[in-house]
Amino acid sequence: MTLTRRRLLETAALSVAGFAALSLAPKLGFVTDALAQAPDAQELAVAGPLGEKAEGKADAPVTMIEYASTTCGHCAQFAMQTFPKLKSDYIDTGKVRFILREFPLDPLSAAGFMIARCAGDDAKYFATVDLLFKEQKQWAYSDNPVEGLQNLVKQVGFTQQSFEACLTNQELLDGVNWVRQRAAEKFGVNSTPTFFINGKIQRGAMSFENLKKILDPLVDKKA
Repeated sequence: MTLTRRRLLETAALSVAGFAALSLAPKLGFVTDALAQAPDAQELAVAGPLGEKAEGKADAPVTMIEYASTTCGHCAQFAMQTFPKLKSDYIDTGKVRFILREFPLDPLSAAGFMIARCAGDDAKYFATVDLLFKEQKQWAYSDNPVEGLQNLVKQVGFTQQSFEACLTNQELLDGVNWVRQRAAEKFGVNSTPTFFINGKIQRGAMSFENLKKILDPLVDKKA
Protein backbone atom coordinates (compact mmCIF):
# COMPACT_ATOMS: atom_id res chain seq x y z
CA MET A 1 0.00 0.00 0.00
CA THR A 2 1.30 3.43 -0.93
CA LEU A 3 1.10 6.14 1.67
CA THR A 4 -1.07 9.00 0.49
CA ARG A 5 -1.25 12.51 1.79
CA ARG A 6 -4.79 11.79 2.91
CA ARG A 7 -3.72 8.68 4.80
CA LEU A 8 -0.81 10.49 6.39
CA LEU A 9 -3.03 13.36 7.43
CA GLU A 10 -5.85 11.11 8.60
CA THR A 11 -3.51 8.91 10.61
CA ALA A 12 -1.62 11.84 12.01
CA ALA A 13 -4.79 13.94 12.34
CA LEU A 14 -2.84 16.67 10.58
CA SER A 15 -4.13 19.63 8.64
CA VAL A 16 -2.65 22.81 7.26
CA ALA A 17 -4.09 24.62 10.25
CA GLY A 18 -2.99 22.19 12.92
CA PHE A 19 -2.86 18.62 14.14
CA ALA A 20 -3.96 16.40 16.98
CA ALA A 21 -2.62 13.25 18.57
CA LEU A 22 -1.21 10.50 16.38
CA SER A 23 -1.35 6.84 17.34
CA LEU A 24 1.09 4.37 15.89
CA ALA A 25 -0.55 2.70 12.92
CA PRO A 26 -0.10 -0.99 12.15
CA LYS A 27 2.54 -1.85 9.62
CA LEU A 28 1.42 -1.28 6.07
CA GLY A 29 1.40 -4.00 3.45
CA PHE A 30 4.28 -4.20 1.01
CA VAL A 31 5.18 -6.14 -2.08
CA THR A 32 7.07 -9.08 -0.58
CA ASP A 33 8.36 -10.99 -3.61
CA ALA A 34 12.01 -11.18 -2.56
CA LEU A 35 14.43 -11.27 -5.43
CA ALA A 36 16.20 -14.56 -6.07
CA GLN A 37 19.36 -12.78 -7.15
CA ALA A 38 21.17 -9.54 -6.47
CA PRO A 39 19.48 -6.51 -8.02
CA ASP A 40 20.94 -4.89 -11.08
CA ALA A 41 23.71 -2.55 -9.97
CA GLN A 42 22.57 0.26 -12.24
CA GLU A 43 18.99 -0.06 -11.01
CA LEU A 44 20.12 -0.01 -7.39
CA ALA A 45 22.23 3.10 -8.00
CA VAL A 46 19.28 5.17 -9.23
CA ALA A 47 18.44 7.92 -6.76
CA GLY A 48 14.85 8.80 -5.94
CA PRO A 49 13.14 12.03 -6.98
CA LEU A 50 14.25 13.73 -3.76
CA GLY A 51 17.92 12.86 -4.30
CA GLU A 52 20.22 10.72 -2.20
CA LYS A 53 21.24 11.39 1.37
CA ALA A 54 24.79 10.10 1.63
CA GLU A 55 27.94 10.31 3.71
CA GLY A 56 31.46 9.48 2.58
CA LYS A 57 33.47 9.72 -0.63
CA ALA A 58 31.54 9.22 -3.84
CA ASP A 59 34.35 6.98 -5.17
CA ALA A 60 34.75 4.86 -2.03
CA PRO A 61 35.47 1.19 -2.78
CA VAL A 62 32.34 0.10 -0.92
CA THR A 63 28.83 1.50 -1.25
CA MET A 64 26.46 0.63 1.57
CA ILE A 65 22.77 1.41 1.22
CA GLU A 66 20.43 1.15 4.19
CA TYR A 67 16.64 1.06 3.88
CA ALA A 68 15.34 2.15 7.26
CA SER A 69 12.25 3.27 9.14
CA THR A 70 12.41 5.95 11.83
CA THR A 71 10.04 3.94 14.06
CA CYS A 72 11.99 0.68 13.67
CA GLY A 73 13.65 -0.45 16.89
CA HIS A 74 16.31 -2.51 15.09
CA CYS A 75 17.15 0.50 12.92
CA ALA A 76 17.62 2.58 16.05
CA GLN A 77 19.82 -0.16 17.50
CA PHE A 78 22.02 -0.11 14.40
CA ALA A 79 22.15 3.69 14.41
CA MET A 80 23.17 3.91 18.05
CA GLN A 81 25.42 0.87 18.45
CA THR A 82 26.98 0.14 15.06
CA PHE A 83 26.88 3.27 12.96
CA PRO A 84 29.27 5.42 15.07
CA LYS A 85 32.12 2.94 14.51
CA LEU A 86 31.13 2.46 10.88
CA LYS A 87 31.38 6.20 10.40
CA SER A 88 34.70 6.69 12.18
CA ASP A 89 36.46 3.61 10.79
CA TYR A 90 35.07 3.34 7.27
CA ILE A 91 33.02 6.36 6.15
CA ASP A 92 35.29 9.12 7.42
CA THR A 93 38.38 7.27 6.16
CA GLY A 94 37.09 7.05 2.59
CA LYS A 95 36.46 3.31 2.57
CA VAL A 96 32.65 3.34 2.53
CA ARG A 97 30.00 5.55 0.99
CA PHE A 98 26.85 5.24 3.09
CA ILE A 99 23.42 6.01 1.63
CA LEU A 100 20.28 6.15 3.75
CA ARG A 101 16.99 5.52 1.95
CA GLU A 102 13.52 5.86 3.38
CA PHE A 103 11.39 2.76 3.93
CA PRO A 104 8.72 3.93 6.39
CA LEU A 105 6.75 1.15 8.04
CA ASP A 106 3.90 3.46 9.07
CA PRO A 107 2.72 7.05 8.57
CA LEU A 108 4.56 8.22 11.69
CA SER A 109 7.85 7.01 10.25
CA ALA A 110 7.05 8.78 6.99
CA ALA A 111 6.49 11.95 9.00
CA GLY A 112 9.88 11.52 10.65
CA PHE A 113 11.64 11.21 7.31
CA MET A 114 9.76 14.19 5.90
CA ILE A 115 10.89 16.29 8.85
CA ALA A 116 14.49 15.16 8.29
CA ARG A 117 14.23 16.13 4.62
CA CYS A 118 12.87 19.54 5.58
CA ALA A 119 15.66 20.11 8.10
CA GLY A 120 18.16 21.22 5.46
CA ASP A 121 21.33 19.88 3.89
CA ASP A 122 22.78 16.38 4.24
CA ALA A 123 24.43 17.16 7.56
CA LYS A 124 21.15 18.43 9.05
CA TYR A 125 19.27 15.49 7.56
CA PHE A 126 21.56 12.95 9.22
CA ALA A 127 21.59 14.91 12.47
CA THR A 128 17.79 14.88 12.52
CA VAL A 129 17.53 11.17 11.71
CA ASP A 130 20.11 10.47 14.42
CA LEU A 131 18.01 12.46 16.89
CA LEU A 132 14.87 10.56 15.90
CA PHE A 133 16.60 7.23 16.47
CA LYS A 134 18.26 8.31 19.70
CA GLU A 135 14.99 9.53 21.20
CA GLN A 136 12.73 7.01 19.44
CA LYS A 137 11.14 5.61 22.59
CA GLN A 138 10.35 9.10 23.86
CA TRP A 139 8.45 10.27 20.76
CA ALA A 140 7.39 7.28 18.61
CA TYR A 141 6.01 5.21 21.47
CA SER A 142 4.66 7.99 23.65
CA ASP A 143 0.96 8.57 24.33
CA ASN A 144 1.03 11.51 21.93
CA PRO A 145 3.70 10.82 19.31
CA VAL A 146 2.92 13.82 17.10
CA GLU A 147 3.36 16.17 20.03
CA GLY A 148 6.48 14.26 20.99
CA LEU A 149 7.86 14.58 17.46
CA GLN A 150 7.08 18.27 17.28
CA ASN A 151 8.70 18.97 20.64
CA LEU A 152 11.75 16.92 19.74
CA VAL A 153 12.47 18.62 16.42
CA LYS A 154 12.39 22.04 18.03
CA GLN A 155 15.99 21.10 18.81
CA VAL A 156 16.80 21.32 15.09
CA GLY A 157 14.94 24.56 14.50
CA PHE A 158 11.34 23.61 13.67
CA THR A 159 8.47 25.86 14.66
CA GLN A 160 4.83 24.77 14.68
CA GLN A 161 4.38 26.51 11.33
CA SER A 162 7.39 24.89 9.65
CA PHE A 163 6.51 21.51 11.20
CA GLU A 164 2.99 21.59 9.76
CA ALA A 165 4.15 22.93 6.40
CA CYS A 166 6.63 20.08 6.06
CA LEU A 167 4.11 17.36 6.87
CA THR A 168 1.58 18.70 4.35
CA ASN A 169 4.08 18.80 1.48
CA GLN A 170 2.61 16.41 -1.10
CA GLU A 171 5.71 16.39 -3.32
CA LEU A 172 7.84 15.38 -0.36
CA LEU A 173 5.47 12.57 0.64
CA ASP A 174 5.34 11.34 -2.95
CA GLY A 175 9.14 11.20 -3.03
CA VAL A 176 9.32 9.15 0.17
CA ASN A 177 6.63 6.82 -1.22
CA TRP A 178 8.57 6.39 -4.46
CA VAL A 179 11.70 5.22 -2.68
CA ARG A 180 9.80 2.76 -0.51
CA GLN A 181 7.66 1.33 -3.30
CA ARG A 182 10.62 0.90 -5.64
CA ALA A 183 12.63 -0.87 -2.94
CA ALA A 184 9.79 -3.31 -2.33
CA GLU A 185 9.00 -3.99 -5.98
CA LYS A 186 12.47 -3.94 -7.52
CA PHE A 187 14.79 -5.07 -4.75
CA GLY A 188 12.68 -7.32 -2.52
CA VAL A 189 12.88 -5.10 0.56
CA ASN A 190 10.15 -6.09 3.01
CA SER A 191 11.63 -5.30 6.41
CA THR A 192 13.98 -2.86 8.09
CA PRO A 193 16.81 -2.43 8.32
CA THR A 194 17.78 -3.91 4.97
CA PHE A 195 21.25 -3.22 3.60
CA PHE A 196 22.86 -3.54 0.20
CA ILE A 197 26.65 -3.71 0.46
CA ASN A 198 28.18 -3.45 -3.00
CA GLY A 199 24.87 -4.80 -4.24
CA LYS A 200 24.58 -7.80 -1.91
CA ILE A 201 21.59 -7.84 0.40
CA GLN A 202 21.94 -8.12 4.18
CA ARG A 203 18.85 -8.08 6.39
CA GLY A 204 18.60 -7.01 10.00
CA ALA A 205 20.67 -4.92 12.39
CA MET A 206 24.31 -5.99 12.36
CA SER A 207 26.87 -5.65 15.09
CA PHE A 208 30.01 -3.74 14.15
CA GLU A 209 32.02 -6.95 14.43
CA ASN A 210 29.82 -8.76 11.92
CA LEU A 211 29.72 -5.76 9.60
CA LYS A 212 33.50 -5.50 9.72
CA LYS A 213 33.78 -9.10 8.50
CA ILE A 214 31.76 -8.12 5.43
CA LEU A 215 33.45 -4.79 4.74
CA ASP A 216 37.14 -5.64 5.16
CA PRO A 217 37.38 -8.16 2.28
CA LEU A 218 35.60 -5.70 -0.02
CA VAL A 219 37.90 -2.85 0.97
CA ASP A 220 41.00 -5.04 0.60
CA LYS A 221 39.83 -6.27 -2.79
CA LYS A 222 39.74 -2.72 -4.12
CA ALA A 223 43.05 -1.70 -2.49
